[in-house]
Amino acid sequence: MKFFLTIYILFIVYYPSIAGWIRPHHFNIISRSIHDFHNDRCKQFHTVTQQVDHLSFVNKDTFQQRYILNTDYWQNGRPIFFYAGNEGDIDLFCDNTGFMWDIAPNFNAMIIFAEHRYYGHSLPYGNQSYSKPEYTRYLTSEQSLADYAYLIDYIRTNIKGAEQSSTIVFGGSYGGMLSAYFRMKYPHLVAGALAASAPILQMSTPCESFTRIITQDFLRESSSCVKIIRSSWHAIDRIGILPGGRERLTKLFKLCHPLKTIAELKNWLFDIFANIAVVDYPYPTSFLADLPAFPIRIFCTNVTSSIIDEINTDEEIVKRIVKGVNVFFNYTGHTECFDTGSQGTPSLGILGWSYQSCTEFPMPICSNGISDMFEIQPWNFQAFSDYCFAQWKVRPRSEWTFMEFGGKPITNFRYYSNIIFTNGNLDPWSAGGVNSTIVSSLPAILITGGAHHLDLRAANKDDPQSVIQVRQEIVKLIQKWVS
Repeated sequence: MKFFLTIYILFIVYYPSIAGWIRPHHFNIISRSIHDFHNDRCKQFHTVTQQVDHLSFVNKDTFQQRYILNTDYWQNGRPIFFYAGNEGDIDLFCDNTGFMWDIAPNFNAMIIFAEHRYYGHSLPYGNQSYSKPEYTRYLTSEQSLADYAYLIDYIRTNIKGAEQSSTIVFGGSYGGMLSAYFRMKYPHLVAGALAASAPILQMSTPCESFTRIITQDFLRESSSCVKIIRSSWHAIDRIGILPGGRERLTKLFKLCHPLKTIAELKNWLFDIFANIAVVDYPYPTSFLADLPAFPIRIFCTNVTSSIIDEINTDEEIVKRIVKGVNVFFNYTGHTECFDTGSQGTPSLGILGWSYQSCTEFPMPICSNGISDMFEIQPWNFQAFSDYCFAQWKVRPRSEWTFMEFGGKPITNFRYYSNIIFTNGNLDPWSAGGVNSTIVSSLPAILITGGAHHLDLRAANKDDPQSVIQVRQEIVKLIQKWVS
């Protein structure tokens, strides 16, 4: 069946050899943008010694956890703004979480971005961290939350004036899940949490919800665009079965390597459609790739352009899709060929999320070909479980996070407090989010016109009024929590 992950984001890959969406994964995305702006403040790295196993008293191994610390705005006793790192290098999230930096001066807050164990440079067993189950077993959200708890204790102990500082935790996507879990599990350390675009209920959400929202996003721009995408799947099939068909598709899509299977191409295209929906921001961004403002709109404009011949052959349908694909993979014109085998930006932890989705976070995603623009692909939990065992020697337990933190039914969250759940209606991951207020101390706020954790990004002149108002609401709640 990234993000992902991803972003971070939590994402998926389809394996046609086994019926259904079977492997939660990050979408294939290109390497870091050539125009990425690297904030020098996001390069102020520090490390702290952590136990590999916080939850038993047998393994005494330790590792160095990386974190970013900034005290430019901080005054003694003022709050700590803490980002719960998710599946990737921590500087990637630091660079793309401008909201914390925007409001820190108003609170005279210290800023910390903590890297998640087994991602980035925080590898408990170095290059061998994923080599055997004896090592991977310590990659869990519970162990990571314990890392964060010990890091906060370390900061309060070693920075004079921080002993009584309130901590507000932030996070987006999987990081948003961790932000909520952190407040739930360690309320004595965390005064409040912002869980932005956190698919905390995705493990039990109807599997077709994700693809339905992607399709709604594209329909919002052009029904003709969706019609062409729907027709492209069979067009690709028909070209692919012809003598020399895969070679022709390789040439049409300007792929770097010859196609081995048609499914490889379809998999790659699904990734693109989903990614564009996830980051359909109202201004140009470089988070997953160099993208224009409203990338779905530009994609559909290209696909439906009258410059291309009328749609009456399979090849002409495919040519339209190719023109749309350029929005995601070649918007700047610097890409000579496309790599369908890319495993994404080096800063996003493909390997780690593959393991986590095989243990705590199996997130069902499917398509029915009716409410979405994709081919019919059912969710096959058994096939997914078998893949996990073959790959990692583990099997997923979809009930575990609900047993650990609650959420099934959602009303049992009512015993928690001081967590803000925000979701954008354009974000496919909003299907697995908390979208209605359970109790007043757990407000759920919808961002109309918002894609994946738009509220965590830095303020922009092209922000919709909805996200401006949501950020104001968040600030008021933080003021209440730290007063």
